[in-house]
Amino acid sequence: MFLQIKNMSKKYGDSYAIRDINFSLEEGKFLCLLGPSGSGKSTILHSIGGFIDHGGQVILDGQDISKQSPEDRDVSTVFQSYGLFPHMTVEKNIAYGLRFKGRTEDKSQRLKEAREILDLVGLKGYEKRYPSELSGGEKQRVALARSLIVRPKLLLMDEPLSALDAKLRDQMQVEIRRIQKEFNITTIFVTHDQKEAFVMADEIIILNQGKIVNQGRPDEIYNKPKNAFSLDFIGQKNIFADSYVRPEKIQIDEDGEEFVITDITFFGPTIELKIENSQRKLKMLVLNQDFSYQKGDKIKVKYDLEKINENITCTDPASC
Repeated sequence: MFLQIKNMSKKYGDSYAIRDINFSLEEGKFLCLLGPSGSGKSTILHSIGGFIDHGGQVILDGQDISKQSPEDRDVSTVFQSYGLFPHMTVEKNIAYGLRFKGRTEDKSQRLKEAREILDLVGLKGYEKRYPSELSGGEKQRVALARSLIVRPKLLLMDEPLSALDAKLRDQMQVEIRRIQKEFNITTIFVTHDQKEAFVMADEIIILNQGKIVNQGRPDEIYNKPKNAFSLDFIGQKNIFADSYVRPEKIQIDEDGEEFVITDITFFGPTIELKIENSQRKLKMLVLNQDFSYQKGDKIKVKYDLEKINENITCTDPASC
């Protein structure tokens, strides 16, 4: 494996921020660390980047980098705050990445490389602007360019889109994924937004209380959650004792079970229906184009219940 994290733990006082973290990642893959606030996502990221001392090993491309300083690791980090220098132009902010990593002492060469990478991130012509003259999305691209200019083996991104509005955030998700694929750079991206993880990731790790509770492709995480926590954290669901069904998997069918519509919520492309009968209350989703019902109407539906896996203490994805 290109990246291996072995037995990573970090303790503050009597409490563990992360404990017994083990995972691996293939070269060129995009991994999202997903979980609620305080679950250990950023602690793992900053430990890999060398900003936090930890127990365990970080092995990158066959080399143990656990004891290396951040500037000596072949790793670049994009922080939530962007970390741009307000007194520097865009091209100088980007060129600073080369200076920080000690890649070249030639100032003119650094600026030349900065201008070249600006074109790749869609900011050609912004060389002489200052951070105060940029939008949030433009600042994000500059921070990304500064990390990419050193051609790192591993790119780390700590909730970089959290300060952007919804529309710009959606645009930047697509743009970051495009750039990541173009550079074929192995990337770890921290987020608490499950939609963001599904849009961007090749693979997702779900964390809770400093432990890995699920790991897999986005479709695996959603369709086959390995434990009750993953099911509860990801998406909507109807739960009955030890079983569940996703709202979108309830289908209108004339041969199905009869319910009464008790509430209707419009979401644009989809519509949520609350339905009930003497046995159950359910939420279901239908496409806007298929909708022709009113509150109080009777409707027949079919659905299959799936079993909930109660394994909620899994720390090794291979054994979940």
